[in-house]
Order: sequence, then C-alpha cells, then structure tokens
Amino acid sequence: MPFSNDIIAWYQLHKRDLPWRHTKDPYVIWLSEVILQQTRVEQGLPYFQRFLAHYPDVTAFANAPEDEILLHWQGLGYYSRARNMHAAARTVVLEYGGIFPSRYEDLIKLKGIGAYTAAAIASFSAGEARAVVDGNVFRVLARYFGIQEPINSSKGQKLFFDLAQSLLDKQYPGLYNQAIMDFGALQCRPKNPQCETCVLRLGCHAYHSGEVGRLPVKLKGKASRHRYFNYFVVAHDDRLLMRKRGKGDIWENLYELPLVETPHEMTLSELSAQPEVIALFGANATFDAVSNPVKHVLSHQHLFARFSVVRERDVSIDLEKKIGGDYVFIKELNTLAKPKLIFSFLRDFMVEL
Repeated sequence: MPFSNDIIAWYQLHKRDLPWRHTKDPYVIWLSEVILQQTRVEQGLPYFQRFLAHYPDVTAFANAPEDEILLHWQGLGYYSRARNMHAAARTVVLEYGGIFPSRYEDLIKLKGIGAYTAAAIASFSAGEARAVVDGNVFRVLARYFGIQEPINSSKGQKLFFDLAQSLLDKQYPGLYNQAIMDFGALQCRPKNPQCETCVLRLGCHAYHSGEVGRLPVKLKGKASRHRYFNYFVVAHDDRLLMRKRGKGDIWENLYELPLVETPHEMTLSELSAQPEVIALFGANATFDAVSNPVKHVLSHQHLFARFSVVRERDVSIDLEKKIGGDYVFIKELNTLAKPKLIFSFLRDFMVEL
C-alpha cells in the first residue's frame, strides 16, 4: 500500500533513536508508553531512564512503596498514571508470575492500559497486527484523508480505528506503528507542519484544500473549572507543616502545605476573616503573602494558588491534628512526593522562608 510504504520509507530516514526501540521487552515498552502519555519525549526520557534504573523488572516495580513511585513521578503530572502502573505491576506479579504479558487480550485487562497502549505493546513486543491510534495518528489520517468527523466522537473513534487497522502493514505492524507516530510528531506536526518536504503531500487532502490548520476536528469539551487554593506556610524551627492529600480529588496521596479552598480569589485580609482560617490559626493570627497568585492549569481545572506565611497564630490549637499533618524537617522535604505546584513553590521560595 503506497501510504504505508511511504510512511515506513520516511521513518527509515528520520526515525528518532529512542532507548525503548532497542528492545522487545513488553515491560520496558509499557514503561515508555505510559510515561509518554500526555508528555513530550524530551520531558519523559529522564523519567523513563530513572524508573528503569530503579525498577529493572516488573517485580521490582510491584514491590516498591506507592510513596516512592509517586516521588519518582513528581513533575510529570497525571499522577493517576503512576498509581495505575503500580496496580498493574502487582497484577502481573500475582496473575502472570512476574512475566509481563505481550498479547493484546491480556494487556487490555491491566489497570491503566487502554486500547492504544495495549496495541502499542503488543505490536512492538510481539509483532501483533494491532494498529495504534494516538494524537499523532489521528492528525496524520485526518489531514491526509480529509476526515471531517471529530476525533473525540463515538463515530469518529470507530472511523479512525477502522481506517488505521486497514492501513496497517500486517507483516511489520510494529515498524509501521512507530513510523506513523514519528511522522505525526516530526513531520505532520500540530503547528507548523513541514508540508513542503512531506512525502505524502501529493495525495494529502488537507494540503491541497488548505485545511491543514483545521484538521483534525475535535469537539469542544466542558469549560474548565476554576478553583482557588490558599496555602499556608507554618514553620517550627527547621520544620514545615505538611499534609497528605486524601482520596477523591486531584493529587491523591501527594503532600502539600495546609490548605483552605475558597469559592473565589480573596485578599489576604478577606482570607484571614474566613471562619475556616480562624478555626485553624485563631482570630488574631497574622500572615504575610509571599507570592502573587499562581495559575496552575490541569486538564479540566484551572487552579489559582496563593501562598502565605503564618507569622503569628493561636498555639493552643493543635494544628497537626486539625489538618491531619505533621511537621517535616526542611532538609527531608525532598523525600516527599509533591504536586508540581508545591514542589516549585518550595524550591523557589525556601530561601525567603
């Protein structure tokens, strides 16, 4: 098939030399695929190398404490990926004797592994004829074939998956899958695609119709939720008060500073008069703001965070018990897995504190 052949020929000349492409080990490929979800290769590569060094096989990964896994994951975001990986690793140890599966039908049963990841691992490690469809593949197919159906609609998903499977090189499925993903990442990029040097431009619908910038089509999601986080820095000698977040919200099991969430942004004087703040620190507590509000964007939420140092407070209030936290030595803060928002604040403002 000319389309598939041209993609593979391009790949042989332009492919990236990535460490997980030198192995058929499904465990190693799984590590790379999950780490690189929602993550650029340049950002994810050090994490991949770190995880492989600490956990050279799935048994080592499964036996590691969750807090340790989250600490190594710190900065990547989408922390549920790390927790799902931990659960999947434990399942592999318990149900597959520590041998990471390479068949699609086995992979798809593991927590955190969807159709894309299962197809990628199965085709790369075992040569199973399963087409991968990620953001890069959606873009290449939509532009080349002029597909107007939204990529995130039910009809669109089926259309793209069926088309991808029909184009798959059944003799070399892993090679073709790697090729089309690299082609989307390097040649048919979201912005500024290199159309003038593209081997597919003669048959590309979007190139000839001027729709490169419009395709693929995607349905708009719900508006992002705005949340207002007010963090308090409570120091005692060379320790800071930290708390571990619970279940049912973002950043599950990660550590943060004492927090009061408010329905809208407040000045420091307005904040100090809030009942929840008074209950924590007392009516006569004093605070110093140590940063302007910081905007932190998540997939469906925009957080606006303010950080304040507690200078004076009612020491008769058992703050550790109230927030469910503990004082941690400043020199040991780097042993706690923290959201990037908290990690960045502590790194940048610790000198001032």
